[in-house]
Amino acid sequence: MPRRTWITTKRTLAALCCLGALVACDTFPGPKSVSTPQARPGLETSAPVPEVAQATSEKSAALRSYLTSVQSSQLTSGLLRQDGGGPDTPFTADMLARNFQQITFYNEYSSAGLPLGVSGKLRRWNQPIRFAIEFGNSVPRSQKRRDRTDVAKIAKRLGDVTGHPVTVGGPANFYVLFVGEDDRADVIDQMAGRLPGVENANLTSLRNLSDDIYCAVAAYSAGPDSSIYTAAVAVIRAENPDLLRLACIHEELSQAMGLANDSPTARPSIFNDDDEFALLTNHDELLLQMLYDQRLKAGMTLDEATPIIRTLATELTSEPLVMAAQ
Repeated sequence: MPRRTWITTKRTLAALCCLGALVACDTFPGPKSVSTPQARPGLETSAPVPEVAQATSEKSAALRSYLTSVQSSQLTSGLLRQDGGGPDTPFTADMLARNFQQITFYNEYSSAGLPLGVSGKLRRWNQPIRFAIEFGNSVPRSQKRRDRTDVAKIAKRLGDVTGHPVTVGGPANFYVLFVGEDDRADVIDQMAGRLPGVENANLTSLRNLSDDIYCAVAAYSAGPDSSIYTAAVAVIRAENPDLLRLACIHEELSQAMGLANDSPTARPSIFNDDDEFALLTNHDELLLQMLYDQRLKAGMTLDEATPIIRTLATELTSEPLVMAAQ
């Protein structure tokens, strides 16, 4: 039976979206207080009107309306940026190294028996990642085309950045499910057992999403080494409007590469719960590049990896580090 190593989610709290909260911790004291960044020129400032799916329940329709209002509120506040970072979001080699350490070796909440605040081991895939995309009946045909295109684009980008094979098609080991409130459980039940060792019992958290969660991903290790991922399942609500839907694709598929945590200091980054950025940034690409550098190995501890992390951060930013060893 595989070890479920971690689950990340996007969830809504009041009018804010708090990225990367773990399903294992379903209660929060409230939305975090963050300063609202200024919108950049050319940033989308109004939410597109989603194509309405057919035969949805009142609950699904209400959720669709609510998520659309969340997206609109975020955009109006200058959040959900799509520019990948710029002159207003500089970062140094020190910052990159510290962000990598926090996002790669820690979990925001206790997970897989690891106490909060205690570093774990570096986790990533050894085998090629092959996405399979499936849809619930609530997803319109035109939306399916758009979602397939978006998943294919992020798969290519992840592969190009990491140098690790990431494709869509072939014998799948990573399912990306676009499902609505009315069909999520059925789709998950149908795919249970298709991944080695991943059965219905392993999918409970994804099947039973609370209303404030609009996407989630779980990564699994079916082999003897829990640091090596062998399967993953991402669930993205069909009720999401276009930008939140795309943000889910970017974050959940990227985090399932092995970037399990969020950090409030990571900027510009989607691995931060402040919602400033919706899509993968240049900073995040460097994190992924570091994660799959051959000088790092799955199963490394933070102490073992720190000298290599410092070297990689220096190389990628072309500047020396001044940080003390962590």
